[in-house]
Amino acid sequence: MARPYTLKRRAERQAETRQRIVEAAVELHGSIGPAQTTITMVAERAQVQRHTLYAHFPDERSLHRACSGLALERDPLPDPQAWHAGAKPEARLRAGLAAIYGWYGRNAKLAGCVLRDAEHHALTRETVGLRLAPWMQAVHEILSEGLTQQQRAMLHLALGYFTWRGLVREAGLAEAEAVTAMVTAILGQP
Repeated sequence: MARPYTLKRRAERQAETRQRIVEAAVELHGSIGPAQTTITMVAERAQVQRHTLYAHFPDERSLHRACSGLALERDPLPDPQAWHAGAKPEARLRAGLAAIYGWYGRNAKLAGCVLRDAEHHALTRETVGLRLAPWMQAVHEILSEGLTQQQRAMLHLALGYFTWRGLVREAGLAEAEAVTAMVTAILGQP
């Protein structure tokens, strides 16, 4: 007697395949960067045929969106509203930079590759604009409250991934030391 066909099992297999494809893309984006990642590489890493990958993701844009969505689902960006609650500028800056630098630390490889590639790869720049730009705008609005134009410029520098990398990874500061250094630079207080 033939086993009855169930749509549920097929849907589960499709979901598993889709997940493997997205996981493969995240791994590649975090190791060689999205600009160097090809559809063929993702298919090979996910152990699927290209036509299977295209059945789930008809174009690179949809794959990039799924990849960035998974990465942010795993480790969401810090919520800037948490720093706003009437705090004084120094406390707000410390809380915000500590949360952001912590996120950079946890996501250093992927963030570094993606932000590097966004400089010259249009699709990566588009994805960064979609996923990070609105968040960064909210961060700027909350953390820059009450700051002068010069202080806002220093804040802009402090919020950058490459600033974090320079202070923590290259200069060897602990994240808390990097936060203190940048709060001091922004507020001009020794």
